[in-house]
Amino acid sequence: MKKLILITLISVFVVTSCDQKSKTEKDISTYYLIRHAEKDRTDSTNRNPNLTDVGLVRAENWAKHFEDLKFDAIYSTDYNRTKQTALPTAKANNLEIVFYNPSDLQVEAFIEKTKGKTVLIVGHSNTTPKFANSLLGESKYDDMADDNNASLYKVTISKNGKTSEVLVVN
Repeated sequence: MKKLILITLISVFVVTSCDQKSKTEKDISTYYLIRHAEKDRTDSTNRNPNLTDVGLVRAENWAKHFEDLKFDAIYSTDYNRTKQTALPTAKANNLEIVFYNPSDLQVEAFIEKTKGKTVLIVGHSNTTPKFANSLLGESKYDDMADDNNASLYKVTISKNGKTSEVLVVN
């Protein structure tokens, strides 16, 4: 009888611990923000260029870099270069790309909509750090250098606060 009670207590503890972990994980939102890959600069009048061959390789490399992550959503501005950067990772996660307007972020609504999710956001040299700053609620990051296509901003929001880091992924 004592063994049965002990097994029952252990089972309840394990189930409770698992439930608490699930609740905790649901409360953590993780955002990965990147700038589009290398764009074609041959026509300076083209406001919506495609990626170069090097950029297409980088887009594939982003998908490989993220292969151990399961994204719940992928956001991109509605430009060829950002969509082409997001596409390999979207395909790998069987997700449609959701478009956002960097001029109208509505960050609080975005945070609420993506609460507890893992999200990739593809933007530009000025919008990527701006979006990271908006998620953090502070002006921490400056615009990226125009030749920087390798920075990865990671913002985590939990009940314990907000954290961020910037990595370089070549």
